[in-house]
Amino acid sequence: MEHTKKLHGLDHLRTIAILLVLLFHYRMFKHPAWVDDFGIYGWTGVDLFFVLSGYLISSQLFAQIERDGWFSSKEFFIKRVFRILPAYLLVLAVYFLVPASHEREGLAPLWKYLTFTQNFGLDLAHYGTFSHAWSLCVEEQFYLLLPVTLLVLLKLKLFRKGWWLLLLLFAGGFLVRYYSYETFVAGQENSVLKWYEYLYYPTYNRMDGLLAGVSVAAVFRYKPLWKAVMVKYAGLFFLAGLLFFTGAFFFLSDQYDLTSTVFIFPVISIGFACLVVAAVSPDFFLYRFHSRISSMIAALSYAVYLSHKIVIHLMQDWLGKLGMKVNGLPVFFICIVSCFLVAWIIHLLVEKPFMRWRSKFLVGNLDGKKQMIVS
Repeated sequence: MEHTKKLHGLDHLRTIAILLVLLFHYRMFKHPAWVDDFGIYGWTGVDLFFVLSGYLISSQLFAQIERDGWFSSKEFFIKRVFRILPAYLLVLAVYFLVPASHEREGLAPLWKYLTFTQNFGLDLAHYGTFSHAWSLCVEEQFYLLLPVTLLVLLKLKLFRKGWWLLLLLFAGGFLVRYYSYETFVAGQENSVLKWYEYLYYPTYNRMDGLLAGVSVAAVFRYKPLWKAVMVKYAGLFFLAGLLFFTGAFFFLSDQYDLTSTVFIFPVISIGFACLVVAAVSPDFFLYRFHSRISSMIAALSYAVYLSHKIVIHLMQDWLGKLGMKVNGLPVFFICIVSCFLVAWIIHLLVEKPFMRWRSKFLVGNLDGKKQMIVS
């Protein structure tokens, strides 16, 4: 049976991820009361993005390694630069050049955004504006560490034993979070702010989702028998993912205590990894169902993520001056639609042109060979 190469299932998951993030962040603005009920666990949308990134990026690298025995780090970094930086630098410029765009007081120093290190030492009490860039920092650091690690493993002829490194890093996350909690959070004043600064934002505490995504990609590439079983029972993996979430929210309800801190991120990440398995299994409904709406939302998700706080802040300010009730449903609807409208403009005027230039640049600069461009 022939299947489309377009992974519609991942579009559905990306759509869920950005909607979760939107609901979660909308709670920091004036909002209808029900947004608190539905958005309280919206922070998990970022973890879903991490799992998707880990899966997609490592899948591309594994495919090149399988085909050529090596991969082009130059090609990899060119792709990431053209995909990530244009929209990011545009939004960053708006934040630094237009003070009215700030949704909160205080921006971190510019150099932290430009070096993607803003997630370290991020104090929300003083640097709350554009704080959501922390997750981009985590991903950019991952985009640096993953290819370097793979190149070292290939050079040392240890690539096929990389499973042990995955397990070691995943297990190490438990220990690092435990140490971080006991050292920087337990018994401290403003413990919630400390929890975010030392547990939630640093990359070394948030690798679970990325590693889970890499693990799924590795199994699908190098363990064909395991893959066959996982694809056959995709429905069970889907249910398992839902059970992981239910268990996480039932047993780890206090996000800021020690047990939740140590276990909630890996549990959520494993749950999302199960959903990714289902989403890329050709006979499962997530893969087979094509929705133009989810494809569109998925395509706009990065621009929405970057710009949504600016849009909501400015729209609420403007609509409030017009006499509208800013915590009402009409304003909520207008703000959400505006987020996607602004993202569409960024996608049309910034992202798409740079993606076209990326294709031409790669074709002209990598041995003169046409490259397959995967965003």
